[in-house]
Amino acid sequence: MTAAGRSQRNGLSIGAVLTQLRSEFPDVTISKIRFLESEGLVQPARTASGYRQFTAADVERLRFVLLAQRDHYLPLKVIKDQLDAADQGLEPSMPSPRLPRKLVSVDGNGSGPPTAADFADGAEMRLTEEGLLAEAGIDKAMLAELEQYGLIRPGAAGFYDPDAVLVAKTVRSMTDFGIEPRHLRAFRASADREVGLLEQIVTPVSRHRDAEARGRADEMVRELAALSVTLHTLLVKAGIRSVTGR
Repeated sequence: MTAAGRSQRNGLSIGAVLTQLRSEFPDVTISKIRFLESEGLVQPARTASGYRQFTAADVERLRFVLLAQRDHYLPLKVIKDQLDAADQGLEPSMPSPRLPRKLVSVDGNGSGPPTAADFADGAEMRLTEEGLLAEAGIDKAMLAELEQYGLIRPGAAGFYDPDAVLVAKTVRSMTDFGIEPRHLRAFRASADREVGLLEQIVTPVSRHRDAEARGRADEMVRELAALSVTLHTLLVKAGIRSVTGR
């Protein structure tokens, strides 16, 4: 067995840690664990020959990070602050999700349609290309395709935000059904048209100089965005019913 796959005498190798975590987090990879280490989320010891040695506490720390990302969409900086608080003897609290899971349920049986609050700005997180690849579990070739077809757009400084990670993960799941990024250009075009419509409605209000008017514009665009997503989801559901005959 390779060094990456066997347990060390005084700790677990990165391969052994991966095996422990994969049952709960199927998307986790060795690259992801290494990335979290590079970001200071976990600091395993090293053998004299340089191999990582993870303790049980390190594994639990990684589990906390992965859970916070998967279920709460928290940026790494916020997660690191939580872990630092735990290191100081404080009980880490899990803030409300940045993107509530109800965004995927618009049927009255789940947690309801999205609201304006779901489109409020979350904590800032800026990811490098390496960070995005590790977080989303994709390679450079797929990232290049996602950018080519406008599904992901880095910021002016070349960094990516948390939504880019979610987009990449979603497209990666869709590729399991034979769908390629080039097939999804219509989604990008549709989203741009929706945003353009909302911009036309909100811009006259946002042009006012007083802060109160700008605040109303921000609130208006979030409410309209929530209604837009709800309408889009319901129309797709109706179309699917016509396809399946149910």
